[in-house]
Amino acid sequence: MALLSVIRRWHYRDHLSIREIAKRTGLSRNTVRKYLRSDIVEPRFKVPERPSKLDPFVERLTAWLRREMGRSRKQKRTIKQLYADLVGLGFDGSYGRVAAFARAWREDYRHQQQMSGKGTFVPLSFAPGEAFQFDWSEDWAIIDGVRTKLQVAHFKLSYSRAFFVRAYLLQTHEMLFDAHNHAFRVLGGVPRRGIYDNMRTAVDKVGRGKERTVNARFLTMVSHYLYEAEFCNPAAGWEKGQVEKNVQDARHRLWQPVPQTDSLDALNIWLEERCKALWQDIPHGIEPGSVADAWADEVASLMPMGRPFDGFVEYGKRVSPTCLVHLERNRYSVPASFANRPVSLRLYPDRFLVVAEGHVLCEHRRIIERSHDGPGRTVYDWRHYLAVVQRKPGALRNGAPFLEMPDAFQQLQRHLLRSPGGDREMVEILALVLHHDEQAVLAAVTMALEASVPTKTHIINLLHRLIDGKPLTTPPITAPQALRLVSEPLANVERYDTLRRENRHAS
Repeated sequence: MALLSVIRRWHYRDHLSIREIAKRTGLSRNTVRKYLRSDIVEPRFKVPERPSKLDPFVERLTAWLRREMGRSRKQKRTIKQLYADLVGLGFDGSYGRVAAFARAWREDYRHQQQMSGKGTFVPLSFAPGEAFQFDWSEDWAIIDGVRTKLQVAHFKLSYSRAFFVRAYLLQTHEMLFDAHNHAFRVLGGVPRRGIYDNMRTAVDKVGRGKERTVNARFLTMVSHYLYEAEFCNPAAGWEKGQVEKNVQDARHRLWQPVPQTDSLDALNIWLEERCKALWQDIPHGIEPGSVADAWADEVASLMPMGRPFDGFVEYGKRVSPTCLVHLERNRYSVPASFANRPVSLRLYPDRFLVVAEGHVLCEHRRIIERSHDGPGRTVYDWRHYLAVVQRKPGALRNGAPFLEMPDAFQQLQRHLLRSPGGDREMVEILALVLHHDEQAVLAAVTMALEASVPTKTHIINLLHRLIDGKPLTTPPITAPQALRLVSEPLANVERYDTLRRENRHAS
């Protein structure tokens, strides 16, 4: 480059001849003429083709890249994963060579498909505590040995770029509210604005421009936490580009390879710990230090969280004559006194409450099953049917809810049903749990079985001794010497026969 500049100056400025320039530079006169005639300002040298370790695998890698371009964004594999596959096939080159080939191939592919240069955007800047961005994604995990499709909630603080991820089985209101509770707890407070897309759990109707009909329950949560909800324009994901990128990054950092846990709760604990660990490792990019350092500066600007939002969703149901309510293709028992009556179900992500007349009647763990092939499940609580069997003790013998009683109760039932009236006696024993602690009743039944005296009278006696704190066994009594009989009376009933033969009667 410097030599070409010198040749051009000598010839055009100093008017030296080509012979003189060739003599001074050591180049041939033809070379000097070629540079001057072509009017080249910057020399271009032909790079010789050199063999690469990647050459035997180019066809295979090209096919993989073409296949990945045809997949959805959520299912695409990373270059690191493709590199690992090539290594498994015998490639011993560097990752950088594979990445460079993939970049060049993708650029050429986009040029052919006229995909490059479609969008132009303006970089955004946020103040500490100003905003957070939210989005949903779909990912997979192996939970208790079953590959399960998950709905994943993503939060990201716009200033510090601290992020939080939590997984659910459904993408419903109660899941959304629970995700906000956990996110604000982990992030240390509430920003002043929240940026969302037009998801159905938040927006009932999209109007013209920025007009939105916001869901009433979602608006209640926003009012509880005192922040302002903003919604992007339809199909304008770049308006919350940080969390959109976080969805892609999290798929590679958290979901590949597929995580395996015993339960969904264990998976969410792992996700929370993993997010905090990644804050330490990921550089912020704009602010000095890591994401964790920027988050430590932003926490002071966040609004205090306060008490968590009670994010339940309520539905009205009617209890069946068999004391069951239906929810999501499953059936759950309700106290018998509310059979054939309306009740309300307050749904939370992992449980629900049955409420009537301002009181909580019972609570059940929520069963969520993605498959709709089966007939659904029935969850009984045998305590809910005690009022029924008190009037119909015969139903105890084959009652489905009573198959789930503790083993001690079932053992006592098998013993009592052998004798007439045993079903009613068993019902009276079970009814003790309505007035006393169930564990105390169960302990009394267990002791009665161990003593081989499984009767209602003995069980009630043991129960009151447990409640009153009295000893369960009577200590031996040693009589004083003065109270001992010299000659103990004999048990002889023949004297009653003598009296009968004498026929003596009172006058």
